[in-house]
Amino acid sequence: MQFGVFSVGDVAADPITGRTPTEHERIKAMTTIAIKAEEVGMDVFATGEHHNPPFVPSSPTTLLGYVAARTERLILSTSTTLITTNDPVKIAEDYAMLQHLADGRVDLMMGRGNTGPVYPWFGKDIRDGISLAIENYALLRRLWREEAVDWTGRFRTPLQGFTSTPRPLDGVPPFVWHGSIRSPEIAEQAAYYGDGFFANHIYWPKDHFQRLIGIYRERYAHYGHGAPEQAIVGLGGQVYMHRNSQEAVREFRPYFDNSSVYGHGPSLEEMTEQTPLTVGSPQEVIDRTLTFREHFGDYQRQLFFMDGAGLPLKTVLEQLDILGEQVVPVLRKEFSARRAAGVPDAPVHPALGVTGAPA
Repeated sequence: MQFGVFSVGDVAADPITGRTPTEHERIKAMTTIAIKAEEVGMDVFATGEHHNPPFVPSSPTTLLGYVAARTERLILSTSTTLITTNDPVKIAEDYAMLQHLADGRVDLMMGRGNTGPVYPWFGKDIRDGISLAIENYALLRRLWREEAVDWTGRFRTPLQGFTSTPRPLDGVPPFVWHGSIRSPEIAEQAAYYGDGFFANHIYWPKDHFQRLIGIYRERYAHYGHGAPEQAIVGLGGQVYMHRNSQEAVREFRPYFDNSSVYGHGPSLEEMTEQTPLTVGSPQEVIDRTLTFREHFGDYQRQLFFMDGAGLPLKTVLEQLDILGEQVVPVLRKEFSARRAAGVPDAPVHPALGVTGAPA
């Protein structure tokens, strides 16, 4: 099982100091967090893709390419690659290039994003969102797997004998996760291809994600990829920790209350009761995370959201120390001991070997 962190790269004021980091500071903070993730024993760092304030990661491959040069073992991923508004030819070439530079330490998560106006910014219609996701990904798969592609579709100009370059490392494309918080069509798409399905398990109650993951597992088996229990599932989560749970709540509350997502709605106590958000001691985070297996079955990847809502970099790095030293080692042991026979490992490129490190 893989553990890691993901960032959406939001720029937000610290409600304690009132200071808002510059875009430069936030971008550099994301790279520092990624490097720290490897130092504390995480397996994965993932970045979102956004093209509007208050977010900075408009170019995931640039960010991940920098991180690739500063790390040796970390798997570099996206927590959203906009399959709807990016040209699949450019995705094929950009991520194959990154895959070579990182010696295979690359996968990516296809998604439609959470910003409606991004569609017209890139000349698309939001009403075509699902259709774009389906057609563009079908082309992307062919570009990675066929030397010369002839293509005619609804949303882009035709291709005749087109070869994307560079070719995937050793002829093996990056592994693809399909991320969704609301669309059964995307769960169906992931199942059809035998790809991974990532449920960004924050903000919503578990019942919502149980339905989506249930659809994915059932359809994965329907398409002949294996038993439902063998489907490749990833989950998100959000935590804030202190050795004393009361102190964790006290420290995190102003960030929660002023969050652009959480703030001015249900209380912190209501959200931690009704969603996977966990604010407390390391043991509370361990106990809560272990319940995810009870809710969703054995799964392959757990990513934590650690750096949003204006949390200062120093605090995020301290949180990563706790996660890497006190939480993840226990979770690795417990998930491994409870794992049913026949459940596959998290996919990695063959160049990485069975350990996930470069061979």
